[in-house]
Amino acid sequence: MAELWNGAEIAWREIGPGIRESSQTGKTVVMLFHASWCTSCKRYREVWKDPGVVAASKDLVMILVDVDKDPDANGAFSPDGTYVPRTIFYTPAGDVIEDLRGKDPEYPHTVDLDDPADLRGLMEKAARGSTSQPEPEKRAEN
Repeated sequence: MAELWNGAEIAWREIGPGIRESSQTGKTVVMLFHASWCTSCKRYREVWKDPGVVAASKDLVMILVDVDKDPDANGAFSPDGTYVPRTIFYTPAGDVIEDLRGKDPEYPHTVDLDDPADLRGLMEKAARGSTSQPEPEKRAEN
C-alpha cells in the first residue's frame, strides 16, 4: 500500500529493514500505522504528498505498517493504543520520542489529518535531532 502513501516519493521500509537502517545510520524512525478501511487514514494520505513532508522524509527512516497485515507489530508498537492512523517517532535505540506528538491528548500520535504543516514540523524537528554531529575537538589548555 506504499503507493497510496506517496511511495513514489517517500522511501517506505518494512519494520525489520527500517529498524536496522536506523540503528546503522543514527536516523530517527517515523513509523506510520494505517488500515485500508480507515476513513481518517484516507484523508491523511494527502498530507504525505506535501513537498515539505517529502523533503523531510529524506532525512528519516520511514516505516509504513498496515495494521491488518501486521497485527503483531501494531500491538508491539502501541505506547498508547492501537488506533489508526498513528505516527510515532522513535530514536535509533528504539525509544519513543515523547516531545514529537500531535496535539490531541487522547490520541497523541495522531497529527493533523488535513494540514501538512503539523507533520512537516514534527518531521523537521526529528531530522534535526537525528543528525549526528561530531564532537568538536577539545584542546588541552595551558
